[in-house]
Amino acid sequence: MATLTHLHSVPAGPQPAPCESVVRPPHPRLRPYVLGYGGFRSGSGQPVRHRILPMNLTTLIIDLDGPYGLVTGARGTASTQGQTGWGHGVSVGLTPAGVSALLGVPMPELAGRTARLADVLGHRAAELAERLAAAPDFPSRFALLDDRLAAWAVAGRSARWAAKDRPRDQLITEAWWRLQRGTGRPRVGTVAGELGVSRRYLEVGFRRRIGLSPATVARVARFQRAVHLLGTGTDLPRTAIESGYADQPHLTRETRAMAGVTPRQLCAFLQDVRAAHA
Repeated sequence: MATLTHLHSVPAGPQPAPCESVVRPPHPRLRPYVLGYGGFRSGSGQPVRHRILPMNLTTLIIDLDGPYGLVTGARGTASTQGQTGWGHGVSVGLTPAGVSALLGVPMPELAGRTARLADVLGHRAAELAERLAAAPDFPSRFALLDDRLAAWAVAGRSARWAAKDRPRDQLITEAWWRLQRGTGRPRVGTVAGELGVSRRYLEVGFRRRIGLSPATVARVARFQRAVHLLGTGTDLPRTAIESGYADQPHLTRETRAMAGVTPRQLCAFLQDVRAAHA
C-alpha cells in the first residue's frame, strides 16, 4: 500500500491475482499534516498478509472489510509480525505534525509499534471506517478524508503542545522534511548546519519528537527513494546511484538489512505499484 512516493507495505508472499492500488495527495490545507492517501484492494478479494516496510511516517490503515484497522508507527526495519492482514482499505500517511494534531499522541509512542485503530482514535475509528466503506470509490473516500481530517486538525492542533515547545518542534519537523526531500544521500550534519544547530541538538530533538534518530530517518528516506524508483521500473544500477547508494551491492545490502528481501525480490512485489502509476 502506497502514499505517494512512500510505500508502506507490500504483500508478504506471491499473490494469485494483481491488486488494485491508487494514490492521491491530500488537499493543500492538510499538507503540513498528511503526506498522502493510498487505496488498496486485493485481487482475490481476501485479506492479504503484508510486509510493513521501513517508514518515516505514522500510517493509518482503515480496513473497509474488517474491524476498523491499524496504526503503524515509524520504523527503521521491516516487519511481518502481528496483525498485518487487510484486503480492501485506505491508508493515510501522517507527518510528525499530523500525528500530534490529528491523533493527539506524541509520535514516539507509536514508533516501531502497530496498534489497533480504535485504541488510538477511540469512537472516531468506527465512524470513519463506516463512512469510508459507504463511499462508492476511492476518489470519494479521499475527498471524505480531506473533510474529516481538516476538522480534526482544527480541533486538535492547538491543544497538544505547550507554547514554549513549539519553536523546537517546528525546527525538528523542518529537519525531518529536509531529510525526506533531499536528493542522493541525505546527511544529518548538513541539515543541522543549514538550520543553525548542532548534530547533537537534532539527535535529542528527533528522539523526543520523532522516536527515531536522525541517522535512521535519513537512512529510511534513502531506502524509500530507492523503492519509489524500483516501483517505476528503474533498473538496479541506476536506482542505486540516484537514491544515494555507492553502488548496486550497497543497495542490495541495505535492502536486505532493512526490508529482509533482496531488491529483485522487492521488485516482484512492486509490479502492482508500477501498474498503478503507469
